[in-house]
Amino acid sequence: MAERYEYVPHPLLRRRVRDLASGVEGELMAVINENVSDRVAQEHWAELAYIRGACGREFSTAVANVEPAAS
Repeated sequence: MAERYEYVPHPLLRRRVRDLASGVEGELMAVINENVSDRVAQEHWAELAYIRGACGREFSTAVANVEPAAS
């Protein structure tokens, strides 16, 4: 059985970022290429960014939605 995820390097890791979809700012904790399929026979991989918000809770969003936060 293959792994269901792998870590991906990203230039904004551990920096303050903004999620374009929600407008929430936080620290980019990880970017992971994840197998999000619901079937074993047909894999579907997606790159997800995990951001830790001010409350300390992490949430995920598409990597394309991540941009550096305004200083």
